[in-house]
Amino acid sequence: MQFSDDLEFDHRDRKDIYDYIERNGRVDYDEARAALNMDETAFGHHVAILRREGVIERDEAEDELRLAFEDAEVEIHSVGDVEFTIRQAHEDDLDGLVEAIRTALADRTYIVGETVADTVDHEDVLLRHNEVQSRVFFVATVEGAVVGWVNLDHPEVDSLEHTAELTVGVVPEYRGHTIGSELMERAYGWARDNGYEKLYNSVPATNERGMEWLEDHGWETEAVRERHYRIGDEYVDEVMMAVWP
Repeated sequence: MQFSDDLEFDHRDRKDIYDYIERNGRVDYDEARAALNMDETAFGHHVAILRREGVIERDEAEDELRLAFEDAEVEIHSVGDVEFTIRQAHEDDLDGLVEAIRTALADRTYIVGETVADTVDHEDVLLRHNEVQSRVFFVATVEGAVVGWVNLDHPEVDSLEHTAELTVGVVPEYRGHTIGSELMERAYGWARDNGYEKLYNSVPATNERGMEWLEDHGWETEAVRERHYRIGDEYVDEVMMAVWP
């Protein structure tokens, strides 16, 4: 599923370059050119145009190409005997991220989060940055393993350009170490830097702990949709929440 089909590329080679980077994440410049079987001059020309249009970036030091949406900052935190890293997810985090989301949400109290895991698992792509959708993940890792995430998903619609849907979670083993709070703060900062004024989220009314945690981080309830979810044999209200970071 390549949303770049909706981008207005005026040359097939530029679309192929974009698709390759979107599918593989950060890619070596020469390896990408070879994989796409493009002439060196033509490849450089198309890359230069994509960079000028703000679609991709080139890391000159590492000679890598990446989506322009990428954030390279890495944070290291230590709480008690746990040291964890907060950074933007890379495409090679996909399997570990999906596993972490499903582990964190095994009790089925966060339906939107479950949907995120199913979507990226099906599409086999983490980052999106095109005219249809923008999607970014930040992950928390301990000794290289993904133990938490925060996701911002933004449909490219003019009337909603100031908003993004957020999901966040931490696997049970690592809760209580401020990992979720650090992920949320990273998401707030990234949202402000990229012009998102409002973040929204929805949780089943049975997830009282989740709602309290969000309220502690500045979220407010906007509306309730009655009997919106069916969890097992029970109909459960959806609580729609938001924050202006």
